[in-house]
Amino acid sequence: MTRLRELFAPEEADLPPATRSRRDWIVDTVVFVAALALGGVAVGNSIVNGLGGALIVVDVVLGVPVTVGLWWRRRIPGTLALVTLAVGPFSSSAGAAGIVILYTLAAYRRWQAAVLVALVGFLLLPVEHVVHPDGESLVSLYVGGIVFSSAVLAWGMFRRSRRQTRHEQGRRVAVEEQLRVEQIRHAERARIAREMHDVLAHRISLLSLHAGALEFRPDASPEEVARAAAVIRASAHQALEDLREVIGMLRDEPPDEAPEPPQPTLAALPALLEESRAAGMRLHAEVRIPDLAAVPEAVGRSALRIVQEALTNARKHAASATVELVVEGAPGQGLVVEARNPVPVLAGAPAIPGSGTGLVGLAERATLAGGRLEHGLDEHGDFRLCAWLPWPA
Repeated sequence: MTRLRELFAPEEADLPPATRSRRDWIVDTVVFVAALALGGVAVGNSIVNGLGGALIVVDVVLGVPVTVGLWWRRRIPGTLALVTLAVGPFSSSAGAAGIVILYTLAAYRRWQAAVLVALVGFLLLPVEHVVHPDGESLVSLYVGGIVFSSAVLAWGMFRRSRRQTRHEQGRRVAVEEQLRVEQIRHAERARIAREMHDVLAHRISLLSLHAGALEFRPDASPEEVARAAAVIRASAHQALEDLREVIGMLRDEPPDEAPEPPQPTLAALPALLEESRAAGMRLHAEVRIPDLAAVPEAVGRSALRIVQEALTNARKHAASATVELVVEGAPGQGLVVEARNPVPVLAGAPAIPGSGTGLVGLAERATLAGGRLEHGLDEHGDFRLCAWLPWPA
């Protein structure tokens, strides 16, 4: 019994929609009316061939419920098929509905269930031949039944195969879309991690530099202490604002809320250089671009991050060294950022701890932008960082 129940159980692709579509209503109405009309013709033919008395009443009483059951044929085709097998030999009016139910069973259930119902129906043909004689021999009845039932089964199986193929394609597309969304999320999280490193490392390195100055200058005047404290306060406030700006990209903002401010571009370079000099960095910068605002936003944003990380890297590993910075470029030629600083003779662990991902993130950022980034010691023993970014003409 369990095996039989599993045989007639629907698979995921066989489940009908929760509600009928307009097309389903039209098809079901036409099928119901046609089955009812053909059932009436079948009863009339049986009466002509000698069916009479109580058998006519039995025929109609059994055939009408089966025909009405066509409205639920997609949801319970197995139940309707078993009911049709039970009443079919005694009701010619259920014949047309039985054909539709057999097709539906083949179209919405496993092919084994449909074939099993068809075989049992063939075994019951002698009983139907006795109850409803129509002048045909049993052999011709079997031949016609086998040919017609085979065509109905084949058509139903074909429709089920097409529906299962579409379902599998839809499921595969959904899985691929989910994977694509996950990849986009992963890439976005990696990008935000680089943004957080680039933005915060610069600010925190300034905090560390000024705090270190206060630590090693206990004899500083109150004015110097107040000035350094003001810089520390301003840097901490700016670091907090930068953190909020980056983390804000992770939130789902309501539609009516103001959008996040744009990320700074190369137009913010003068302020960045002045901020580093105010922090005590020995910085010699040559900016050979007349109009920084003319640099495309994407290129300028990446270039600013590269400058920011180069200065942060210099503060970490060579706090007292002079940094030489060159920013130059033109449309069609690209934009070049080059930073150079001497390496301390006794280069130990950096005073400001770092995760070591800054330069890796910069190289990846430059590559994603279509450029390149190189860093390392040059022939003079200085540390050199050089990046080239495309600047469309």
